Amino acid sequence: MSLAGKRIFVTGGSRGIGLAIALRAAKDGASIAIAAKTTEAHPKLPGTIHTAAKEIEAVGGKALAIQCDIRDENQITSAIEQAATAFGGIDILINNASAINLTNTENTPAKRFDLMMGVNTRGTFLTSQAALPYLKKSAQEGRNPHILMLSPPLSMKGKWFKPHLAYTMAKYGMSMCVLGLADELKRDGIGVNALWPRTAIDTAALAMIPGVDTAFCRTTEIISDTAYIILNRDGKECSGNFFIDDEVLASEGITDLDKYAVVPGTKEFINDLYVD
Repeated sequence: MSLAGKRIFVTGGSRGIGLAIALRAAKDGASIAIAAKTTEAHPKLPGTIHTAAKEIEAVGGKALAIQCDIRDENQITSAIEQAATAFGGIDILINNASAINLTNTENTPAKRFDLMMGVNTRGTFLTSQAALPYLKKSAQEGRNPHILMLSPPLSMKGKWFKPHLAYTMAKYGMSMCVLGLADELKRDGIGVNALWPRTAIDTAALAMIPGVDTAFCRTTEIISDTAYIILNRDGKECSGNFFIDDEVLASEGITDLDKYAVVPGTKEFINDLYVD
């Protein structure tokens, strides 16, 4: 497996899971565009597009830092064009950017609803749309293009909607993009898949949620290693899947996951949302 020479566009990759996926690809020498809003460090959320670019380059990748608010279609178009111009095209799109607000219907302000729908569903749709001409060209050149969404399997069980209807709608919007694009782009040879963790993942954003003990979480590396496996598969054959991290690893013979535990030796983990 190798992502050497791949041209990758990651949304929201200044920290957390997006950055972890970028760093795993960078170790092979991939070229990676980090498209995110953060140009100056947030007091509670470390990392900017510039620090991410430095980390990518430090492990052997080529980096392009692009300030981009994916709620703005003009910024999306500009960011995609910048990356394609700098790298000579785009082979992989990682739709990672996401907004979360775990509140019930009565306690979800319109502003928060709009943020989640704008970033998660609309942002994913429009970024995928803007990248399509370049991904189709990548397919024509035999470069095995992929779109990967960090979104959950679709389950119409009320228990996933009841506690936080707005967030579920927004995340499922990303997954619906997987369902539709996988079939739409099948003839083009572009692999479109979703990836979701079975357990909670230790990120700075998760740590801001009250009551979450990250000692019972896994690290971002379990997602980056899983994404690496998916992105190395043939997109013409591997498409339309809603992957769970440990199942992908098991398919490659990796069943000892202790190295991914925040606290090695931990046996019980916090289950992530949307996984039965």
